[in-house]
Amino acid sequence: MIGALFSLAKPALHALDAETAHQLTIRSLSVMPTAPAPKDDPRLAVDVFGRRFPNPVGLAAGFDKQCEVPDQLLSLGFGFVELGGVVPKPQEGNPRPRVFRLVQDEAVINRFGLNSDGLEAVRGRLSRRLGRPGVVGVNIGANKDSTDRIADYVTCIEALCGLVDFLTINVSSPNTPGLRDLQGEAFLDDLLARSVEARGKADEGRKKTTILLKIAPDISLETLDAIVATALKRGIDGLTVSNTTIARPGSLKEKALAAESGGLSGKPLFVPSTRILAEAFLRVERRIPLIGVGGVDSAEAAWAKIRAGASLVQLYSAMVYKGPGLIGDIKRGLVQKLAQEHITLADVTGRDASAIAQGRF
Repeated sequence: MIGALFSLAKPALHALDAETAHQLTIRSLSVMPTAPAPKDDPRLAVDVFGRRFPNPVGLAAGFDKQCEVPDQLLSLGFGFVELGGVVPKPQEGNPRPRVFRLVQDEAVINRFGLNSDGLEAVRGRLSRRLGRPGVVGVNIGANKDSTDRIADYVTCIEALCGLVDFLTINVSSPNTPGLRDLQGEAFLDDLLARSVEARGKADEGRKKTTILLKIAPDISLETLDAIVATALKRGIDGLTVSNTTIARPGSLKEKALAAESGGLSGKPLFVPSTRILAEAFLRVERRIPLIGVGGVDSAEAAWAKIRAGASLVQLYSAMVYKGPGLIGDIKRGLVQKLAQEHITLADVTGRDASAIAQGRF
């Protein structure tokens, strides 16, 4: 039903500029009554981070930036949703236009710049949904004009622990000047140490809030070595691999739009993000779980992420082109693959990481 509705609405939505269409989608979801998520095949359940995820298909950060419709999104069938990015003080982000559809490439370029209602507004919205079912997380960042960006992350952690299941430290957005510099070893070590310390104090006496680190796809293997070593040393619970890319593959068909600055997501991100995911899996050696994101637009793509080392996967850009019916399609496809091979998701996770890291998918 929801897939059919999207098919009817897609021409009208795509006739609008991308940001206006997205705002209309959020507004429509906000008036949609929340319903229980459809029951998932038990073979899709994943136990990681001390929590049970009903299925491994999640929504990536960036869709519900202001944390307005998490329950409506869960009712679409996602196994978990990541909201945000959220920064301490309200900020408008970059001037419009700041998001572009590359239709022929099934891709999106965005340079939103962490536009956010700010921590106080978001905290109020999340407080009002306390006690509701579903795994929900928030992506956190730093204000563009911050003089102490690490303190911004600590502020977000202190305010949001206990309200959500996980927090994702975003040091990999290409749209906030200098943010990716926090992936450098010295900065990252201090950031993660202070973040884990803040989580420990905020969560004292209650269930631990999971802390994840989201990394860029445009890093060298030497930088990845340092990131993984630092994350393990500081007790980060998992890695999200990866954010958008600043690269522009020569294969892009939408040449004029490809010249726009910002992060590229969607189908062209699939191969580089999956290779860096596999490289990360080989380095963490199963000590922490990984979330695979970038170009997930089918059951085959989700399966490849899992084979590369992902315990969970996330998508966003593909819904611009395929709609929310994609969620059910991916889950049905995963169940078929599990049934055909008589295996579990745990059996598949990382089994082909070495080959995928070398480009053999």
